[in-house]
Amino acid sequence: MNNYPDLTSRRFRGFLPVVIDVETGGFLSSTDALLEIAAVIIEVDSEGRVRRGVTHAFNVEPFEGSRMDPASLQVTGIDPYSPLRQAITELDALQRLFREIRAAIRDHGCKRAVLVGHNAAFDLGFLNAAVTRTGIKRNPFHPFSCFDTATLAGVALGQTVLARATTVLGIEWDQRAAHSAAYDAERTADLFCRICNDMHGSFLRAEEKARNLGWNDPTPPPDGVGDIEL
Repeated sequence: MNNYPDLTSRRFRGFLPVVIDVETGGFLSSTDALLEIAAVIIEVDSEGRVRRGVTHAFNVEPFEGSRMDPASLQVTGIDPYSPLRQAITELDALQRLFREIRAAIRDHGCKRAVLVGHNAAFDLGFLNAAVTRTGIKRNPFHPFSCFDTATLAGVALGQTVLARATTVLGIEWDQRAAHSAAYDAERTADLFCRICNDMHGSFLRAEEKARNLGWNDPTPPPDGVGDIEL
C-alpha cells in the first residue's frame, strides 16, 4: 500500500492510473476472444515520483461463440484450450481484477481508475466489451478516457513501438517474453512511469500555475457519477 495516497490522487486529478494489457484472438472486441488480461497499479512515492506497483494477471477462457484468428494465436503463442493455462471465465477474471483495482483506488485516495495502455483504445475496447458481455455493473474505469503510451512515447521519444520506446530508455526488453499480457503491461508501466518522471518539473510548474489561478480541481465523484471529463 502507498504511504502517500494524497500524492497519487493529486498527480492525476483523483484518478488512479492502471496499466491494462490484453491478449486476444483477433482485433474485433465484439467477436474475438479475450484470452489474457493483466493490470499494473501505478502509484506515487513520497518524492512525487511515479512508480510501478503490483501486477495482477489472469488467463481467460474464450467466451462461447468467440472467434480466434489462427494468425493472432501464432503471434501470441497461446493455446486457448490448454489445461496448463488454468484459465478462468471472463466474469471471474474481471471480478477478481476489479476487486483489486477498487481496493487500490481506496488505498491511494482516488475515486476512479483510468486505463493506461500502449495503443490504449484497443485494450479499453476489449475491456468494455467484456464488461458488457458479463453484465458487470461496477466498472472502476473511466468509460472512454485513457492514457496512451504510444502517443506519449511518440511525443517524448520519437518512437511509437513499445519494444523500441523501452529500449531507447534503457528499459530491458525480452522479445521472447513479449505478447504475454503481464510482461507487456509491466513494460508499458515502466515506460509510462519514466515519461511521467521525466516531466516532473513540468508538472510542478503547472501545479503552481493552477494554484496561482485559484483553481480548486475536485476529485471525481465516487464511481464516476456525473463525471464526464478526465
